[in-house]
Amino acid sequence: MNNPQINEARKAELLGTTVEHVDIRTFDARPIVDAMKKMSFTSRDLGRATEIYNQMLADPDCAIALVIAGSTSAGGCMDLYAELVRSNMVDMVVATGASIVDMDFFEGLGHKHFQAKEIPDDDTLRSLYIDRIYDTYIDEVALQNVDHTIFEIAESLPPKPYSSRAFIRAMGKYLVENGKKENSLVKLAYEHDVPIFCPAFSDSSAGFGLVKHQVDSMKAGKPYLTLDSIADFRELTEIKIAAGTTGLLMIGGGVPKNFIQDTVVCAEILGHDDVQVHKYAVQITVADVRDGACSSSTLQEAASWGKVNTGIEQMVFAEAGSVMPLLASDAWHRGLWKNRKKHAFAKMFAD
Repeated sequence: MNNPQINEARKAELLGTTVEHVDIRTFDARPIVDAMKKMSFTSRDLGRATEIYNQMLADPDCAIALVIAGSTSAGGCMDLYAELVRSNMVDMVVATGASIVDMDFFEGLGHKHFQAKEIPDDDTLRSLYIDRIYDTYIDEVALQNVDHTIFEIAESLPPKPYSSRAFIRAMGKYLVENGKKENSLVKLAYEHDVPIFCPAFSDSSAGFGLVKHQVDSMKAGKPYLTLDSIADFRELTEIKIAAGTTGLLMIGGGVPKNFIQDTVVCAEILGHDDVQVHKYAVQITVADVRDGACSSSTLQEAASWGKVNTGIEQMVFAEAGSVMPLLASDAWHRGLWKNRKKHAFAKMFAD
């Protein structure tokens, strides 16, 4: 979008410092995590959560789901999540559309997130086409490129129903062929056959591109693709049934958290009475437990619904961007991922 009224010099000034994503390979968090295990409060909780994640990696029967809500990808954890896929430390991803499209796919196309060194009036930011996530900036013009790219991908696919997993796989293929960044979760998931599910996929830049695809197709009298949220639930449940033993590494909560936990109940409804509850579970959240919201419902609470094992779980009430680098670095340097079986669950589905 070209707007001659935009003060380009002021915009460039505000978008002058790029967010640099943490690289868990460059520092060894094992000593500090070991020390935190001997402390109290959130430090001890993080130490136990890290132990549980390492148990997941060490369990030869355990398939691990990475569950992401919130804006940690934009805030500096993007390469961290990509490394978990590259190093076979997770086997499936359930996330918000924003995490996958507006943040990871966005950078996969060559765009950046920026640190907000100052935060002027948000109406001023709007006049400059700068979007704000707390103290992080996004160029709205660049984000519109994501909308258009999603539209292009939709136009290139046969007009039929797709699960979010199937459409995101097409996005990964697009990045392999046209992407500008090696450390893209979407790209690496495609290359390593790790399925990504976004149960509220249209609640992101993908929604704008897909709406345009449908409207243009309708005007032209042509068929168009649709997203099948029921297929999302069915496919993820099929993975849970096939996996058997599972562990959850959850950042935030909301729809992705409930979606992955509900696979246990869904499997039972489909007649799989022997399906296991999720054996291991870690959740990192800042949400308050007292409002009854899913983001803050404890893992003990989830056990009452028959979703999670009460014995091997840990809540960590902390801002995920400040503790995930420690947890992930500890696990990467302990190296239990080096001997893990590669599940490649994406191969279960013929797209």
